[in-house]
Amino acid sequence: MIFDTSIWVGLATSQISGQAVQQAAGDESVYISAISLGELSFGVESCNDPVKRILRMRFLRNYEQRPVLDVTARTASAFGLLAAFMKQSGRSPRTRVNDLWIAAQAIENDFALFTTNIKDFEGLPGLRVVGL
Repeated sequence: MIFDTSIWVGLATSQISGQAVQQAAGDESVYISAISLGELSFGVESCNDPVKRILRMRFLRNYEQRPVLDVTARTASAFGLLAAFMKQSGRSPRTRVNDLWIAAQAIENDFALFTTNIKDFEGLPGLRVVGL
């Protein structure tokens, strides 16, 4: 199972309980996307509050210890199909680029995608979404 960035942020901000995440993930292995690490790093780097920045950095360093899914040529191929699908269905792929990369990784690895933003992934072909 791959967690969308929304899950990692929810855990870091205590908006999502670790117990709820454990129940939803069950016995499946949990991965973090290199894309999520980039989004979380952006959150650290753009934070002006020194206390919040340290807390965000601490969570990021902890998340970096998880198994990371890298972007591959197969990910890029899946991303292209998903972006084209969105465009053909009248939705803009530009507003959800990072979500599409993460979804592509889930499809490439035959993982379910765990997210709090089910609507962002609605209808994407070949993607199994688990919502919280």
